[in-house]
Amino acid sequence: MNYMPEIDSAKCNGCGYCVLVCNMDGIKIIDGVATIVENTDCDWCTYCEMVCPTGAINCRFEIRIEK
Repeated sequence: MNYMPEIDSAKCNGCGYCVLVCNMDGIKIIDGVATIVENTDCDWCTYCEMVCPTGAINCRFEIRIEK
């Protein structure tokens, strides 16, 4: 099962920063709100979550590599 980031449409201001940083073209702005493209594989870079100025994007899992 491929978990995708979650977007809270009530918090999204449609700025498009998440679209710009998504390497997989998995986010589009539709009707002024960021929307996940369901048929796209997410590579879990978490950039979309990091750049969201309103905190509307939540990546359920985050991969961390520790020494």
